[in-house]
Amino acid sequence: MVREIVHVQVGQCGNQVGKAFWETVCTEHKIDTSGSWSAEVGPPSSDDDGDGIKDELENIDVYFTEANDRYVPRAVVVDLEPGTIDVIKASAYGGAFNPDYLLFGANGAGNNWAKGHYTEGAELVDEVLDKVRTAIEGCDAPQGFQLFHSLGGGTGSGMGTLLLLKIRDSYPDRMTTTYSIYPSPKVSDTVVEPYNAVLSSHQLLENSDETFIIDNEALYNISHNILKQNQPTYSELNKLIAQATCGITSSLRFPGKLNGDLRKLGVNLVPFPRLHFFLVSQAPILNKEASSKLKITVQELTKQAFGARNFYSNVKPDDGKYLAASFQFRGDMNTEKVDAQMTKLNSEHTEDFVEWIPNNIKNGIVTSGQTNPHNPKEAINSCTLVANTTALKGIFQRLATQFGAMYRRKAFLHWYKGEGMDEMEFQEADKNVRDLITEYQDKQDAVFEDEEEDDEEENSDI
Repeated sequence: MVREIVHVQVGQCGNQVGKAFWETVCTEHKIDTSGSWSAEVGPPSSDDDGDGIKDELENIDVYFTEANDRYVPRAVVVDLEPGTIDVIKASAYGGAFNPDYLLFGANGAGNNWAKGHYTEGAELVDEVLDKVRTAIEGCDAPQGFQLFHSLGGGTGSGMGTLLLLKIRDSYPDRMTTTYSIYPSPKVSDTVVEPYNAVLSSHQLLENSDETFIIDNEALYNISHNILKQNQPTYSELNKLIAQATCGITSSLRFPGKLNGDLRKLGVNLVPFPRLHFFLVSQAPILNKEASSKLKITVQELTKQAFGARNFYSNVKPDDGKYLAASFQFRGDMNTEKVDAQMTKLNSEHTEDFVEWIPNNIKNGIVTSGQTNPHNPKEAINSCTLVANTTALKGIFQRLATQFGAMYRRKAFLHWYKGEGMDEMEFQEADKNVRDLITEYQDKQDAVFEDEEEDDEEENSDI
């Protein structure tokens, strides 16, 4: 019996990224556009356990519901305007989705967090929760939820966090994970992004168990510096995100040396409940020419995944320290080599990790390789790094500074007040995010003290 995940994607960005995610997942599990298993899709099949079950079908129930020999994505697709959902319906895999789970409003949120959270979104949220309930009731042992959304607009940020809140209330014992696209100044489409992002971060702090931070600016840097694309399109950036999300979830979907799930990831990476924001990195990221030349070894994968060039968030590793890290390898790997690389990494980068969490690197190996983005018929070795680092405070500092600059002048506030919001909520959100930055700094500066020293201090106090 597998532990199923209910997938929810909200808003234009969440739906576009979700579409790329499902296309990649379907290719890896050999599901064709009609929802049937097909040997023609994706890399060649394997049956490593010799039990007669193909690897790509062994844990397929994690993300798919089986009905009439078709595999239907367990995805609830939500937007406050119909445009994006029409695009999904018209896409190659549009017919694979359950049409009952495609929900949309008519008016849109107009980049206004309050519209998504309090007015337009609140009208649609009960209908969405009914579909989520139906999806959960169809599961044998649901392990949790994953939410795809962005924090810069109105629907993904406002309604996305409202859904998260309601899901948390209804299913407090299940894991809630979010893949949150954070806005960045260089790739800014909306003036009120800092308001929307800080208000959303305030909600994520309270209601999410794990938040994977993805930063548009970092994706553009990867496209320019590694893939050598001058003008990357959103669909190319979404494919990059899909590669990482498929890497993170690979241990749930395929057999490996150790079973993985969302709870294990959280237990190993979240030392304090509020510090549940993760840095994501993926290797290899290759353009077409490089993919045919490079020999992908465990050493090369570790080096690339741990290198700042491949980070999906625009942070510098020197700005903070790692609290914990998880390397998820995929492909035909030697366990000894992986363990040796992890030991080497730990010894060479001792300064980069906090000293009060010993042995803070987790690793796992999944036997099924990643689908080569340039050749869907080929599987390649890959590695996904999920790390909890205090360097992420830089992203929140950037948002808090931009938020403060606008809030001091009360700029654009009337749009939010017009939907019934109170200024107190802005102040609370700002304080919560600034407290988070302070917490990160405290954990970074904390030093390990010996028990003997502690005993001496206690005795002197007496």
